[in-house]
Amino acid sequence: MTAGSKGLVLVVEDERPIADLVRLYLTRDGFGVHVEHDGAAGLAAARRLRPVACVLDIALPGLEGTEICRRLRADGDWTPVVFVTARDDEVDRILGLELGGDDYVTKPFSPRELVARVRALVRRANGPAEAEQVRTLGAVTLDPARRRVTVDGVPLALTSTEFDLLGHLLGRPGRVFSREELLSGVWGYAAHQGTRTVDVHVAQVRAKLGAAAGVIRTVRGVGYTADA
Repeated sequence: MTAGSKGLVLVVEDERPIADLVRLYLTRDGFGVHVEHDGAAGLAAARRLRPVACVLDIALPGLEGTEICRRLRADGDWTPVVFVTARDDEVDRILGLELGGDDYVTKPFSPRELVARVRALVRRANGPAEAEQVRTLGAVTLDPARRRVTVDGVPLALTSTEFDLLGHLLGRPGRVFSREELLSGVWGYAAHQGTRTVDVHVAQVRAKLGAAAGVIRTVRGVGYTADA
């Protein structure tokens, strides 16, 4: 484990050359890094070390990365998670996001891109300036400073990305955002994988909003808007 000024990132990757490369680039960027090479050890490290972010390979010996994430979320641990997968198909991606992942990269990937995504997730998870106002639309209230969302006063458990997506939409109610605009505004980059990530996260936020899901409306052929 190495120390870093930006906090500790847990990397769980069974391919040691990839793990070493990710460690190198994260360390250069100012993060501390702890590496594990199997799922059980990775889960134990996540619970013990309380990292600022986790980079989880999906295909791990013992527990898969998606199972690590599922168990953390079941514990109420919403540490940002970036999945790494060698299987380039939508099933893995959607499954990972439904289990509470925030982002993913597909092997082979650029270490710089991975670091940029981790950096963006950690920055968002740390919260915005306290000057940002509480936003309310219908039964939904979002408090940016406290990173808290409630529906009729009942708190919701959202991932960092889900929170920021909802906040982005609530920030300008009635304004229709294209998927590309949401990728840029929420994720902070134009994802080469395409806009499916946005659709999956919107579906997850709607599922968690329950009866208030209608606050996010689909504009066919364009994107999404927040509307009471």
